[in-house]
Amino acid sequence: MLELTGRRVLIVGLGRSGLAAARLALSRGARVTATDRRTGAEIGPVLDELRPAVELALGGHDPAHFVGADLVVVSPGVPMGLPEIGEARRQGVPVIAEVELAARMLPRCPVVGITGTNGKSTTTALAGALIGRDRRVFTGGNLGTPLCELVLSGDAVDAAVVELSSFQLEGIEQLRPTVGALLNVTADHLDRYRDVEEYALVKSRLFMNQQPGDVAIANARDERAMALAASSRGRLVTFGFGEAAPRSARAPELGGAFLFSLGDSAPERYLVTARALRGRHNLENAMAASMCARSLGVAGPEVQAGLDSFVGLPHRLEVVRELAGVEWVNDSKATNVDSTQVGLSAFPAQGPHVVLILGGRGKRAPYAPLRPLFGGRVKTLLTIGEDAPTIERELGDLSRTERAGTLAVAVAQAAALTKQGDVVLLSPACASYDQFRNYQERGELFRRLVKELPP
Repeated sequence: MLELTGRRVLIVGLGRSGLAAARLALSRGARVTATDRRTGAEIGPVLDELRPAVELALGGHDPAHFVGADLVVVSPGVPMGLPEIGEARRQGVPVIAEVELAARMLPRCPVVGITGTNGKSTTTALAGALIGRDRRVFTGGNLGTPLCELVLSGDAVDAAVVELSSFQLEGIEQLRPTVGALLNVTADHLDRYRDVEEYALVKSRLFMNQQPGDVAIANARDERAMALAASSRGRLVTFGFGEAAPRSARAPELGGAFLFSLGDSAPERYLVTARALRGRHNLENAMAASMCARSLGVAGPEVQAGLDSFVGLPHRLEVVRELAGVEWVNDSKATNVDSTQVGLSAFPAQGPHVVLILGGRGKRAPYAPLRPLFGGRVKTLLTIGEDAPTIERELGDLSRTERAGTLAVAVAQAAALTKQGDVVLLSPACASYDQFRNYQERGELFRRLVKELPP
């Protein structure tokens, strides 16, 4: 247990995770300072819950706060490469992530940690739903509720299912997942990491504290994920496509069924039919989540019941409306090319029928991986945001392409272009920060615009 009474704790970044960390440190008797490069006006009234107990240093970072602290707690949106953080470390000040702060104070319960470039939010939510079928479970972390909130609540739980981003994994030291799942590793956040190999090494920290008896889950088709999971001291189990094998989940290439075995016993069969889990990538997510649940002893029939009843998450292939035979789908969470690739592939190549909305703030990754998916699927490409010229240059020869500029214009154009049987898919392949505060705000605007369309 981390002792904070009387210690000077600096919270860096005042998003949801930072606010929860500040409240937790205060509750444990710490002297708390919180710093953010944003001004108080930019952060908003949420700061009222910290005043006057917390010293607020806003509009920039004062190096003296970092080197003068006994502990620095970093929110996931803050780069660990900040010069002030580097200097604190050189001065011997411990620097940890918000999830690490929470982990050192968690009530005794197994932790399921889930990471990956894509699919981690859906897999975390699904694993939480499956495990929650027969026990008390917390589901959160990078998804929704910060882990510090579980500690603050004092709630007794039987398991904590935690989505862990690479940014959070940078700052863990003792966090030990009883079950750790690495879904995939593809190029992402290259604006923060030197290259994909550096990014992958950060993901491997998920397994660094596992012990014999723990479980490491990895995607069998992803060589990087397999190599990183092999570093675990726990038992390696895998998921993927192909023939059934011991200690694995395997699905045939076609259909929504998979076979699962934790040991050498006869494999169990599960079926994935929920619309929220359509697509090859969601079949992988379902296999990973089911392995998490079965690894904690959730009974097979409960796993199947949870798969059947899963309704999905907002902004992840969320069906917003069906209007005049046109399906409008919100995949605003697709903030990189790989995520859009798997989202677009969820729709069959049955003749051009998808109006695809792409764009936002690019992450320097090429859009070329989307090219093979256009044929037979995409009838029109509508571009928005800062990276529209790049998208048009790399993909504009594959279909009718129009620059909408804003999401509101794109929705209006899509409504004029579609007919019965078409799909309008917002799957931007870009971050949202050029026009929105986050992908949620982008998805919520899409939802509102679509619902306002006349019948």
